Amino acid sequence: MAQRDTKPPQGKLTGQAIINELIRNMEIGQFEMGYSVLLPCVFSLYLHPDDHARLAGVFDLIQEDAKRALRARVAQLNSPPTLMGLKRPGRQSKEYKIACRDWVLEFLPDTEGSVPLGDLEIHSELNETAQPGFRGTKTTLMDREPSVTSPRTAAAAAVYAEIRYEDDSGPQLYLVSQNEVRVGRGGDDLAMDLALYTNDEVSREHFTLRRDPATGRFHIVDKSINGTWLDGKRLKKGIEEVLPNRAQIGVAEVLTLSFEVRR
Repeated sequence: MAQRDTKPPQGKLTGQAIINELIRNMEIGQFEMGYSVLLPCVFSLYLHPDDHARLAGVFDLIQEDAKRALRARVAQLNSPPTLMGLKRPGRQSKEYKIACRDWVLEFLPDTEGSVPLGDLEIHSELNETAQPGFRGTKTTLMDREPSVTSPRTAAAAAVYAEIRYEDDSGPQLYLVSQNEVRVGRGGDDLAMDLALYTNDEVSREHFTLRRDPATGRFHIVDKSINGTWLDGKRLKKGIEEVLPNRAQIGVAEVLTLSFEVRR
């Protein structure tokens, strides 16, 4: 996807140029797996201090537009290929998705003096916590090398626990960095924090995990039709129970999630 025609005229950085570069960075930074493709969802955008000061009042609006554009591009990537308006036969394409609940964009002034006026430098990661062995993607609007003199990373969210499982899209790892996690198949009108790709025996909202910030202890409550099991014991629907630091969570006897608190 060519982006070089979007350079702002006369060195003036525009919102459209920022959005186009975010999309290009997202596509370059994709991480392919067996059944799906992860796209970066955490972006640190470094601007010349003068550009940062000039645009500071509209960062929220740029962020809103950028997220809409990123969602639209992901939807386009997931659209089935067509020929003369008809779906092409062939095997199922891999699904493009992000490992965050939503895109995270942070606009920062460049304090190293490496970003020229009218340019920007984007550093991205697959989720809020940089993955070992994965080198974050770096791009610039102009044809220049991103700064590597000192590491630049977005402020990483604390990871409280991890959940490992395997659904129809293959082996997965979900990092818990919030105090509530809704788990299930989800739907267009019901977004899940952890969306499971599996059959409809799993409820759209199957269960919820809740972390008590004061104690760090996790709790679980079943909200499903076909049941949730904790270490082999079926939970009573709607009744919250304490979750051990290590646990096996059975989902409708369809799949099992391995939960572990991080210390």
